Amino acid sequence: MKHKRAKPVPKAATMRVLARSPAATRGQLTWGGISVACALGATGYRARKREGDRATPIGRWRLREVFYRADRIPRPRTGLPVRPLKPWDGWCDAIGDGNYNRWVRHPYRASAEKLWRSDRLYDLIVTLDHNACPRIQGLGSAIFMHVAGVGYPATAGCVAVERPHLMRLLAAARRGSVLIVADRRRKRRPE
Repeated sequence: MKHKRAKPVPKAATMRVLARSPAATRGQLTWGGISVACALGATGYRARKREGDRATPIGRWRLREVFYRADRIPRPRTGLPVRPLKPWDGWCDAIGDGNYNRWVRHPYRASAEKLWRSDRLYDLIVTLDHNACPRIQGLGSAIFMHVAGVGYPATAGCVAVERPHLMRLLAAARRGSVLIVADRRRKRRPE
């Protein structure tokens, strides 16, 4: 009796962000032999992220879910969960609120970022599991990967790349994919 060979399970994609210094607002995002420019937080990157510090957090963050503007772009091809953005979508950034660092529906009783924007930066959003499980009040909210502005202006703490690059990255992503934001000054640990 012949045994059919099982198809190999594709390995989850690992993306890495490196910047020249902790104060850098631009870096390089690499995955699968591809390297592209990316924008980082306005105060660079740091290990001790705090709400409102405008820094990109150092760490290993799972890619969780994709939101996209169906009125502007096609549904991205990806192995991650995907849902179209709606005008009422938001993300709570109010320290002390029970929905801190979670999706909410606008209008919302506390401070919450609007995900439906006119500037196209949030036409495509990848939520990351930064400060997600457990969620700790004040340690940062709404840390996403999203579309970069022209010239890669600094973000409020997210990682941003050009939309075509983000679409290409999502095509390689699946459950278990991670984004590693690393401090170049530290020795790289084996995985």
